[in-house]
Amino acid sequence: MTLAAEINNSSPEKLLSPVLSAFWDQPNSWTLETYERHEGYQGLRKALAMSPDALIAYVKESGLRGRGGAGFPTGMKWQFIPQGDGKPHYLVVNADESEPGTCKDIPLLYANPHSLIEGMIIACYAIRSEHAFIYLRGEVVPVLRRLHEAVREAYAAGYLGRNVLGSGLNVDITVHAGAGAYICGEETALLDSLEGRRGQPRLRPPFPAVAGLYACPTVVNNVESIASVPAILNRGKEWFTSMGSEKSPGFTLYSLSGHVTSPGQYEAPLGITLRQLLDMSGGMRAGHRLKFWTPGGSSTPMFTDEHLDVPLDYEGVGAAGSMLGTKALQCFDETTCVVRAVTRWTEFYAHESCGKCTPCREGTYWLVQLLRSIENGTGTLADLDKLNDIADNINGKSFCALGDGAASPIFSSLKYFREEYEQHITGRGCPFDPAKSTAWADNHKEVTA
Repeated sequence: MTLAAEINNSSPEKLLSPVLSAFWDQPNSWTLETYERHEGYQGLRKALAMSPDALIAYVKESGLRGRGGAGFPTGMKWQFIPQGDGKPHYLVVNADESEPGTCKDIPLLYANPHSLIEGMIIACYAIRSEHAFIYLRGEVVPVLRRLHEAVREAYAAGYLGRNVLGSGLNVDITVHAGAGAYICGEETALLDSLEGRRGQPRLRPPFPAVAGLYACPTVVNNVESIASVPAILNRGKEWFTSMGSEKSPGFTLYSLSGHVTSPGQYEAPLGITLRQLLDMSGGMRAGHRLKFWTPGGSSTPMFTDEHLDVPLDYEGVGAAGSMLGTKALQCFDETTCVVRAVTRWTEFYAHESCGKCTPCREGTYWLVQLLRSIENGTGTLADLDKLNDIADNINGKSFCALGDGAASPIFSSLKYFREEYEQHITGRGCPFDPAKSTAWADNHKEVTA
């Protein structure tokens, strides 16, 4: 049976596959004692019984793909690290979760930090690294404290430090708090920040696998990518590939937010649809319908209610014209002004642009000026083509993906909601403004009646 057929024939409850989130709701879920009760560090023991090369091959064969947005095969990224080069090798975990709408890594670290630590030890063994780093957003102080405590517990239990579990492996983990810059979610800017410099994207090549942290071979992985590795080793690659689709196997965390009845984290196989996720979450808020949504955060092209049955895996979302990204499903109902939403996102990208490259630095600024004038009713119809032109001059022409992310909502909103932009211009303001719109008032009555 194909995944699509299986999904269509399954009840919503059967589609959930809690692995990383299996015991988030238990008392003291973040402690080593709780983690070990749920087969914690069993995957590490199995990994240490393999050779590093066999371990990398095993992760490759599982089909695990990066959960940070790009979907690059995790085992292949590990394989790129040169061996026998006489240099230290480093593992860096990107926990600088900054994308608007993305909220999976922080709750994972808060409720189950040992899954990440175990995965990091396994990854260090595979790439022959003795020092790993966790780059965390500095604002999330409670998570920072939990991580420090989890690392302390792992050292005390012999999972970290010298001669891990008597294997001869030495691994140290450093938890580093960043300063809240969105650009540091880009892997090379993160490495610059970790080295104590201003976080700005590096020109590539060389790539981090050759010259990363301290100019040494470095693997940069997302939190969820690394935290998924222990379960694969413990339960087997066949178990992992039995979920998801052929090219996007396994389970993942979908972050559902916005105008839905029950927002939250839903752990399910890749390839599930938004329709199924909305069924699980109670649907859109009472009395309202879906207008538009993002499959992977605000930097991915938006979808509409016509895309409810798009399989939420890398191939399905890509074929429909967007990107799976971080699986941040922001859902907006018919009371939302598309122009206002896109303006708010673009203001964020303009503010967070590091300014290193001209297309992004200048382009995001002018996008904001145009969008603000359109939203407040002082724009012209010619501004719509100008918006598209500026976005085109940013897209694919900046040092990193921030520029592409800023252009995505422009392109997709003009594609699906150009008429709404035109209404702002011809009507001299937002049609969703309560002072100007009977539609807003009607919707408001519908909710409060």
